[in-house]
Amino acid sequence: MQRKRANSDATGGAILVDGPEFFEVGARRIAYRLREGGSPTLVFFPGYASDMEGAKALALDGFAADRGLAMLRFDYSGTGSSNGRFEDGTLDLWLEEALALVDGLTKGPLVLAGSSMGGWIALHVALARAARVAALVGIAAAPDFTDWGFADGDAAERQGLSRGFWESGQRMLLLKDEIALDCPVRLIHGEQDPDVPLDTAFRLMRALRSADVQLVVIKGGGHRLSEPHEIEAILRTVAGLTETR
Repeated sequence: MQRKRANSDATGGAILVDGPEFFEVGARRIAYRLREGGSPTLVFFPGYASDMEGAKALALDGFAADRGLAMLRFDYSGTGSSNGRFEDGTLDLWLEEALALVDGLTKGPLVLAGSSMGGWIALHVALARAARVAALVGIAAAPDFTDWGFADGDAAERQGLSRGFWESGQRMLLLKDEIALDCPVRLIHGEQDPDVPLDTAFRLMRALRSADVQLVVIKGGGHRLSEPHEIEAILRTVAGLTETR
């Protein structure tokens, strides 16, 4: 695994570029943006078919800048600025990439924030790196959506999900057993989310072992949670976690 920095000019000086940097995970070049700053480091995990330039990611990056915190955001392979084919993406592949970037680019305590499918990946990252995770925020988190969202693999394929992704999700289910996390967890969910039923948030809250789990339900909220008052609710939640670390 190798971090690719900005190009240099003929004299060896750094060229300032607006584009992302890249981190190699096997043959995959994973695009990322790393904001240097203090602890804890915020890490944002995008949702399915989303990327690191969405409204929530940018709002969190602005939050980190205002408070002098470090932040990492990135694109899974096949999405955004990363290479690869989207249809080759699987949950375990994207988890491998997430862990590689967290391990290779960050230090110290982490506050993880995952949107939709990114909440599922963030939960697995927290389980794998429990000693480093200070807190986790699930934004319309969608753990196990391959299970409750589709009757079977054939149904998933008919609705546009690859068989490989569906199978990987079925290997990584979380809600049927206790989720052995003890860090603070905050779940933010729209009351009228048409894609991830509100009951999923309650199931996740009950499955988490942590005694410090809170669920915020946004009245009338949908799945994206990108309206100004919804973004503000997310930032208030993250502020409450980072200011007490």
